[in-house]
Amino acid sequence: MSRHILVSHVLCPYVQRAAIVLDEKCIDFERRDIDLSAKPDWFLALSPTGKTPLLLVNGTPIFESSVICEYLDDTQAPRLHPDDPLQRARHRAWMEFASSLLSAIAALYSAADEAALARAAQAVRRQLEQIERALGDRPYFAGERFSIVDAAFAPALRYFEVIDEGDRFAFFLDLPKLASWRARLAERRSVRRAVSPDYREHLRAFVLKRGGALGARLADSVRDLAIP
Repeated sequence: MSRHILVSHVLCPYVQRAAIVLDEKCIDFERRDIDLSAKPDWFLALSPTGKTPLLLVNGTPIFESSVICEYLDDTQAPRLHPDDPLQRARHRAWMEFASSLLSAIAALYSAADEAALARAAQAVRRQLEQIERALGDRPYFAGERFSIVDAAFAPALRYFEVIDEGDRFAFFLDLPKLASWRARLAERRSVRRAVSPDYREHLRAFVLKRGGALGARLADSVRDLAIP
């Protein structure tokens, strides 16, 4: 049997994509977390980009989350991509859009002041509106069947558990299909298992440590909760 080792970081959303696909395909794998601020030499020797995730298959390294997901879909059942080439291309395009959403979210938690935070929030909202228009009325992006697009978006949508805590930005206001999809993805077993039980605390600590406008808002929320 093939041995799969997923080299990861506790917060990396791209790692989550790979973990979700591995789980959906019922592949046994070992998850090996590393500290990206002090990358071990063995990892740097295997990963040309120095980024997670890295999947070792019988010792052979595969890097970049989209490539890992495509490899798993090519080699392991059940297929998560559509059979039709045009629909498969469409799914791959939306996987790239999921990466764009992650970049927009990074701008949100990196915003230095309230003006930059407002601009970043508007950019995120615009992308969420685009996703709403692309969604149908069925459970997942492709309909009844979970796909790699769902695996790509689930980690991005998970960020809002912290960055939009208390509905501070009202990101999902008047976006019913997206709100429903987000909730359904959050309930899926593979999505839940892609992070540690204390993921939310790690993410909150990460945003607070970065400082910036969003970190300040989170800090204020923590202080408000502490007031008897």
